[in-house]
Amino acid sequence: MHLELAWQILTWIWLAGEVFIAIFVRSSGKKSNVQDRGTQILIWIVIVASFWIEGWMHSLIPPDMPGSSSWLRPLALGILVLGLVIRTAAILSLGKSFSANVATHAAQKLQRSGLYKIVRHPSYAGLELILLAAGLHSRTWACLAVAFIPPTLAVLYRVHVEEIALRRAFGTEYEDYSRTTKRLVPGLY
Repeated sequence: MHLELAWQILTWIWLAGEVFIAIFVRSSGKKSNVQDRGTQILIWIVIVASFWIEGWMHSLIPPDMPGSSSWLRPLALGILVLGLVIRTAAILSLGKSFSANVATHAAQKLQRSGLYKIVRHPSYAGLELILLAAGLHSRTWACLAVAFIPPTLAVLYRVHVEEIALRRAFGTEYEDYSRTTKRLVPGLY
């Protein structure tokens, strides 16, 4: 399969999955304690705006990263696949506890196994890899910055909001977990 076609197919699969999650996998206030603070819509607005600006810039700025098509696009595709796998696995491992908006449920248990043993927010780590792949795929430094930095700031705000909700829900159990596991990047952050 041609590299660019694979990129397009996987990108559309990712977008379709995110739209599905946003529409159908939301917690309501009746069954759960929703504490989203608008982060779901914020992330959507920032990602859509960043990708739109990146696409517009990409049409104006020629590739300026070393390696251009020879190794950078295959690398971007590999990072995209890795991000999709991590994000999907993290979401599936949470099962019914996963929600597109920040919410906790009374019967929810703190997930500490699988990917959650490595980082506290593996679904966001997977999303960050997807954003990085999109920026690298452009092959321009400016487009990389636009596709990666603003959405990352939105994700970091979302992580902050989610951690407050998890501390409220799980108390000292979450505090202990936080001391032994990094947020997004194993061993670093």
